[in-house]
Amino acid sequence: MKTRIRLSIICFLGCCCVLIFGPFAAAQTDQQIYADSLVNGWQNWSWATVNLSATSPVHSGTRSASVNADAWEAIYLHHDAFDSSGYSDLVFWIHGGSTGGQLLQVQALLGGTAQTAVLVAPLPANTWQKITISLASLGVANKPNLDGVWIQDRTGTTKPAFYVDDISLTALPPPSAVNVTVDASQTIRIIDPRHFAVNATVWDAVFDTPTTISLLTEMGNQTLRFPGGSLSDDYHWQSNTSGNNQWQWATSFDKFAHVATNTAMAMFITVNYGSGTPSEAAGWVNYANVTKGCGIKFWEVGNENYGSWETDNNTRAHDPYTYANRFRDYFNQMKAVDPTIKIGAVVVTGEDTYANYTDHPATNPRTSQTHNGWTPVLLTTLKNLGVAPDFVIYHRYAQAPGAENDAGLLGSSSSWGNDAADLRQQLNDYLGTAGSGVELVCTENNSVYSNPGKQTTSLVNGLFFADSVCSAMKTEFNAVVWWDLRNGQDTANNNSSALYGWRLYGDYGIVDSATPAVPADRYPTFYLAKLLQY
Repeated sequence: MKTRIRLSIICFLGCCCVLIFGPFAAAQTDQQIYADSLVNGWQNWSWATVNLSATSPVHSGTRSASVNADAWEAIYLHHDAFDSSGYSDLVFWIHGGSTGGQLLQVQALLGGTAQTAVLVAPLPANTWQKITISLASLGVANKPNLDGVWIQDRTGTTKPAFYVDDISLTALPPPSAVNVTVDASQTIRIIDPRHFAVNATVWDAVFDTPTTISLLTEMGNQTLRFPGGSLSDDYHWQSNTSGNNQWQWATSFDKFAHVATNTAMAMFITVNYGSGTPSEAAGWVNYANVTKGCGIKFWEVGNENYGSWETDNNTRAHDPYTYANRFRDYFNQMKAVDPTIKIGAVVVTGEDTYANYTDHPATNPRTSQTHNGWTPVLLTTLKNLGVAPDFVIYHRYAQAPGAENDAGLLGSSSSWGNDAADLRQQLNDYLGTAGSGVELVCTENNSVYSNPGKQTTSLVNGLFFADSVCSAMKTEFNAVVWWDLRNGQDTANNNSSALYGWRLYGDYGIVDSATPAVPADRYPTFYLAKLLQY
């Protein structure tokens, strides 16, 4: 009964978040795409020749986008996938240049796939005209994964230059009233303790303190992860060092375990894949679970090993085939020490994502399509090796640095279900029957993948925290580990006045490094985490 009540309250809290922050969550303001430059996280992915800083002609401001398109080329504007349900129309101004007559079509994209084409009448010369196209006409209304729009030649011939300006999405008006009903008797799913989780880091100088224990208890945290993101791929647990450094990090494994065991936390440990060995990882399992009796259940092999930002000293760095073969060795040696542990492998969504190599293609047995992306190659190789991970590790950050947008962030969590479905389909396709027993966990989640700005310390990120965790709970993800407990303040990143909030610094942490901690040392994410326990 406790889990039913808790989930009902969490669902109610999510509804309250929408009501409290309606102007953001309901997208009650238009989203600008281009106004003198690309804004709000939109990027230029055009394959036509595009100048985003043309000085003439200009519809408003001082710049427009000029487009020189050969056959079938387009100005293509991309955004990380977001929920389109708060918007009604795509609006832009277009100019035919001195010649005019261009025949164009407009398409929007869902998950990278172009939808219904809408034809534009021949452009008049030397004239700006406003084009308004409903998202319904484009086939992208009320979709969770709108991620782009393009304006394309539709005749297969070279076009004289045309110009585009003031591109935006028109927001739907807010409803006059919102009624919220919660059925407290309905069980959606059983909540896992790993949904109440946060990352701990070796650089946290005040982790092993009464302050940390008090904060974790206050917020109802039930799971910790160690040693800290990308550093894990260059961290040597015995010496508490990384790389060639002779100095030790502030928080050793023993200090981490002291806090975790004294607060009865579940634990994720990430072992060193990038510069480590299976025997080093097995030694860690032995020390933690045999020597110290910590009973750590969940062990990850590496961190985001598909990415060039990770340490990887293998001959073929960031290679899913190499990772799979080495994963087998980690898996076997670690399980030999403690057969009861669960070991996870790193994955990403999308069958063509991080196609770093092409010499070990994977054929999907369901679709007969060949893919070189990280996850298909990894899973195919593991199946051939006769190894299935106990769980797969997914990381989810909603935005790119510098492209933060409050409305976009608060609409981003609706795609958790898509991510879960994508990973489950890949597991079933490439591992076969063994895939059904593999668990999905997310061991890093926050609003921006690097260089945190003021949004991370604002109420917006707190509401995002609640919405993200609650949205994941409605899927088969059995863990969401927030990044992180303490990280450090940074004033050099995106502190735009367009973002809500008064703190002119970013911080991934949910608290700052003060000890003892007063209420002002807790960020909104801390308070939302605290609310989720009830």
